[in-house]
Amino acid sequence: MVVVESTGISDVGRKRKKNEDSFYIDNSMNLFVVADGMGGHNAGEVASTIVVETVRDYMNRFTDNNIEIEELEDSDTSLSKEANRLISSIHLANKGVYSLSKSNESYENMGSTVSAVLFTKENLIAANVGDSPIYLIHNDSVELLSVPHTVLAEQMAVNPQRAKMLEHHFKHMLTQAVGIEETVKPDICETPIYKGDVLVLSSDGLSDYVSPEEILDTVRREHPQKACRALVDLANERGGNDNITVIVLKVKDKKNRNGLLKGLITKLINILK
Repeated sequence: MVVVESTGISDVGRKRKKNEDSFYIDNSMNLFVVADGMGGHNAGEVASTIVVETVRDYMNRFTDNNIEIEELEDSDTSLSKEANRLISSIHLANKGVYSLSKSNESYENMGSTVSAVLFTKENLIAANVGDSPIYLIHNDSVELLSVPHTVLAEQMAVNPQRAKMLEHHFKHMLTQAVGIEETVKPDICETPIYKGDVLVLSSDGLSDYVSPEEILDTVRREHPQKACRALVDLANERGGNDNITVIVLKVKDKKNRNGLLKGLITKLINILK
């Protein structure tokens, strides 16, 4: 079991009148989600809300182990069942946003990013669509776990020199977003987690103004609540041109039942000796 200290803030920023970001924190499920909506009028807010609520509701179906829940089809055998469930929740969110955008002219072409983190007994699962980053801070280093789905990022992987020429125009042009197309392909990773690790999920309202190294420095100095506030304040000080959403998670403990049992057996053997 992983014990996580968590906090989150969503701020409208200094230039926008409305906040189209949404986020969700659930320490009982160890599920954490950030969604950055896009679209005219209130459509961005609607899209990001649908994403967060769909992921929440679908994952919550599996919290009662006494109830048989039908798994969605097309699972990936290379992934854990928890990872497949998280991907399924994003596919459902995509269907919900896409369907509403096609049935209501007010929501035409709306969409959202999504970045989600789920802790299992042993691992961390990170999934994303779009450009809302997920950072892992481990042993005083910071790593981007999410895959940015932008024209610039994908060009950078193929031709870094050409990407530098495109940076100004294509930095925020998404190649994938939830609800834009009938289907979506989330990126996902599963990795071990350790006591003391810190996760930071955010919208690009933070990552546009605060570097990964500055995020690393902030979470090393402050506990999650103060770190979260400091990061939002820093983004606002540097312009605050977009909505700013940040979730900071710190792994306080990792209790492995098998490990505890082995430790107890070892102690008994030593006593008998």
